[in-house]
Amino acid sequence: RGHSHFYLLFIFVPLLMWFSYCEKNIVPEYILHTALDNKIPFIKVFIIPYVIWYFYVAFGLIYTGINSKEAFYRLLIFISGGMAVCYILYMLFPNGQDLRPDITETDMLSRAIKFLYTIDTPTNVCPSIHVFNSIGVDAALRNLYAFSNNKKKISFFLMISICLSTIFVKQHSIIDVIYGTLLAAIFYIPLYAIPNIKLYKSYNKKFYSLLDIFKIAVNYKPFPYD
Repeated sequence: RGHSHFYLLFIFVPLLMWFSYCEKNIVPEYILHTALDNKIPFIKVFIIPYVIWYFYVAFGLIYTGINSKEAFYRLLIFISGGMAVCYILYMLFPNGQDLRPDITETDMLSRAIKFLYTIDTPTNVCPSIHVFNSIGVDAALRNLYAFSNNKKKISFFLMISICLSTIFVKQHSIIDVIYGTLLAAIFYIPLYAIPNIKLYKSYNKKFYSLLDIFKIAVNYKPFPYD
């Protein structure tokens, strides 16, 4: 009651069905593997932030949905729109990676990564949805007045950790991370950067440098402005 906008989350049903279709039917034609990938170490502990991603995205949608419909709508457009674009790119440019190491250890982290490898194929990796959605959730929370500065720092740390986890558990190439970040920037500009700049100017505030514009664009401060 009063939160009927949460019904819009059902949009993820066809999106997940679409992803399942891609996973089962698309055969990679382009293998993404760079020299830099060979220098990036395999670090098992990063499976933790990689898995946290699932809860992080859910938290972002629920928290914004409870505190601000506008923030919820923006995040939903960001995530669902970006996922749809990723799926289209997967179909147009079928891609995969061959970075996964042979895991012979039997410790808990090793078993978790081996399980991840069994449920998440090394296909449809570029752009990285893990990276794209993490940036989207952090953007939504950082632009939410109800979210305290300390919580924003935690969110930023989680976002960076998740992005790094994709390459340290060898689930993505550095190319996937770069294109996931670029795609996130494309969505961020109309959904957050431009509205933030317009709102700032509506209070008759002046920009004194490009740095001022950048700060307002990436770190929205609801009125009153300092």
